[in-house]
Amino acid sequence: MLVLITYDVNTEALAGRKRLRRVSKLCVDYGQRVQNSVFECNIDAMQLRVVKDKLLKEINFETDSLRFYFLGNNYKSKVEHYGAKASFDVTDPLVL
Repeated sequence: MLVLITYDVNTEALAGRKRLRRVSKLCVDYGQRVQNSVFECNIDAMQLRVVKDKLLKEINFETDSLRFYFLGNNYKSKVEHYGAKASFDVTDPLVL
C-alpha cells in the first residue's frame, strides 16, 4: 500500500535538529523523499507498524507533528505531480 508520511519537527533547539535528522533517516529507510518532509512509502502492514512505532518514539508530542496518509494499493489515479522533481514509480526498486 502507498502511505504518505509527513512530519514537521521543531528545530529551534539542538535537540530538535537532532530529532529531525533521526526522523528523516527513518523515513529514508522505508520510502522515497518527494519533498523536504514528505515521503512516499510503498510498504505492507507490518512495515507500517514498525516505521510508525519508530517515528512515534522519536517525535516530541508537544512541539512536533507527524501525519500518515493511507492511499492504498490503487494510488496511481490519486496522485498528480506537476513541476520540478520528475515523478517516479514507487514500486520500482530503490537503489541505494
